[in-house]
Amino acid sequence: MANPIIYKDHAVDVLAQAAAYVRTGQRFVLITSVDIKGGSARDIGSLAVVSDEGEMTGYMSNGCIDQDILLQALDCLRSGTARLLRYGDGSPFHDLTLPCGGALSVWIDPAPDKTALVAAYDALLRRKPAYLTFHPKSETPQAFPASITIAYQPKVALTLAGRGAVFRATAKVAHAIGFDVTGFSPDTHDLVAIAAYCIDAPTHVTSQQSITKLDLDETSGFLTLFHDHDWEPVFLVAALATPAGFIGALGSQTTQAARLAHLADLGISDQDQKRIRGPIGLVPSLRNADLIAVSALAEVAQAFAYQQQVVVDVEQAYQTA
Repeated sequence: MANPIIYKDHAVDVLAQAAAYVRTGQRFVLITSVDIKGGSARDIGSLAVVSDEGEMTGYMSNGCIDQDILLQALDCLRSGTARLLRYGDGSPFHDLTLPCGGALSVWIDPAPDKTALVAAYDALLRRKPAYLTFHPKSETPQAFPASITIAYQPKVALTLAGRGAVFRATAKVAHAIGFDVTGFSPDTHDLVAIAAYCIDAPTHVTSQQSITKLDLDETSGFLTLFHDHDWEPVFLVAALATPAGFIGALGSQTTQAARLAHLADLGISDQDQKRIRGPIGLVPSLRNADLIAVSALAEVAQAFAYQQQVVVDVEQAYQTA
């Protein structure tokens, strides 16, 4: 029977497991993708951990070589030695192929810097970039960087303000794709419906005067999802006062024009008005709540795609066997 693999995409989720192992004293191996040639299911810097009980959190290849990586990690834990493995083109593992082509190199370390891992996890929880440095050593004549520093960005945080079916559907789908969801609504029934999808209890707003400040950063998105648009201006003004990386609003082209005209009357500059994406969604004129949610969140994901990619700094000195 194959060992269990828990598929986690974001670094913070893998680091959460690593931090838990550090707290309990359980032995584990850290696996990092350190080089990619050609196509790949994962970015450079993707992380996974394997416990001494054989459970893997995170993945490198969407399943095609992860079981072998897991077994290699357990062997590294038993021997106490790290190793750099190459899969795909140029790999010694001729029976393990990468369907997407190219090659993947992973660094398997049974003695990672635990202090650095916990610090990186804490930084991401505080919604700050986290930095990890790896020192892969090649056992082959092939040159390889002596040091690789990777910057990880926090998860996308998505704040929703709205009511009704689209509001509920968007919270559900956003949670499913891994966004950190928070919500505001004047409708208590809607708040109850989305509570399970939010990282904190959603907020009941009872008056527009109570909406004065939103806690949004560069990796935050904000959407207004009202069909009755009376609540929108105060939320949008509050969102525009933050460095939010994405601001969008539900409605038609006519609604968007009226929305921007009203914001102009409130003194919102042309530059700030251009920050508001509307009508939200990559697919126009949908009339199904779930599909509207998918279309809207696809636009949010598109906006943050490059921000979420890891930033790699490779030391120019190379290790050779």
